Amino acid sequence: MADAAEHNPAQAVSVEVAGNRLTLLADGPERLDALIGLIDGAKETVRVLYYIFLDDAAGTRVRDALIAAAGRGVLVSLLVDGFGATTSKAFWQPLLDSDVRFCRFSPRYGRRYLLRNHQKLALADGRKVIIGGFNISDDYFGTIASGAWRDLGLEVEGDSTACLTKYFDDLFGWARAPEASIRDIRRLLQQHSITEGKLHWLFGGPTRRLSPWARAMRRDMRRARRIDIIAAYFAPSPGMLLRIGRIARHGEARLVTAEKSDHNVAVDAARAFYWWLLKRRVKVFEYAATKMHTKLFVVDGVVHIGSANLDMRSLYLNLEMMLRVNDPAFSAAMRKFVDGEIANSNPVTRESHRKQRTLLNRMRWAFAYFVVAIADYRITKRLNFGREEAA
Repeated sequence: MADAAEHNPAQAVSVEVAGNRLTLLADGPERLDALIGLIDGAKETVRVLYYIFLDDAAGTRVRDALIAAAGRGVLVSLLVDGFGATTSKAFWQPLLDSDVRFCRFSPRYGRRYLLRNHQKLALADGRKVIIGGFNISDDYFGTIASGAWRDLGLEVEGDSTACLTKYFDDLFGWARAPEASIRDIRRLLQQHSITEGKLHWLFGGPTRRLSPWARAMRRDMRRARRIDIIAAYFAPSPGMLLRIGRIARHGEARLVTAEKSDHNVAVDAARAFYWWLLKRRVKVFEYAATKMHTKLFVVDGVVHIGSANLDMRSLYLNLEMMLRVNDPAFSAAMRKFVDGEIANSNPVTRESHRKQRTLLNRMRWAFAYFVVAIADYRITKRLNFGREEAA
């Protein structure tokens, strides 16, 4: 199964949408080469933003490429998450000794600490960007046969990426300002979300109501007749769950979740919903070839791709970056990609799941959902917002 997954025949996707070239980066080595190529090819600016950035072979290669870019006169900025990127200062020192602008996102305790910057972005010259779900470590750039994460990157080249320059700079400024508030980040997310044209750049985060990305997902699902979901972490809100069930009743809904993960409680949380979904004719699959980290949603003729999972943190708390693409050729290509991933997954049927639904398993799944979607969300929201909700 793993060998077949290495060659998903539908993963060679390159489509032009509204003058922008969109290229799918489905294999780990391909993603790393594309990322290094983007940095090496930059002429004026490189802006890089990742949740996890580890001290290993891949991390060192990316770090050194950034240092080399700064050495040839490119303005380089790197923003990493203070929780996800726990790499030692010794690893960063060569970068700090160069001309690279470096900042950790919220690397201190307090109400801001549990607000995580889950976005992934590498932007060159305000013209070419790589986004997706992958982080900077060997495990995201290896092969399926080696047991690396199955993930996605998307390279976008064209005028639509220009808006990300100001977004990154404002976010970088917010992260560096000790007095910056959650209210400021809410305003930033709203101001920079682009909702016109075929390519919408949408951001998620700790907004009072649904974030721009969550609103777009809700709107697209409202009258949809077909939805394909690949979600490494699946613990949706009740409203999102009901919409998936409604689509299945009136059309077709396919869900691919993880069978293998480094976060077993997330796998159990997803399984808490299987029986409910199966009774409503949702087709459920567990990706079996390796650990899965993919985030991809195809709703009728619209594709959402980026950093967000379909869970409470991504919907309401974490800073997330998603690209919404409204294009029939791209959505058709991504549906074929989903077909290929399903071919490397194990189907979950009512019969097979009934055997797993022992009382002990149901209790474990329910507890996992409570931890992932309810307790974590409520605690984090309280710590992130605190008194600023009244401001």
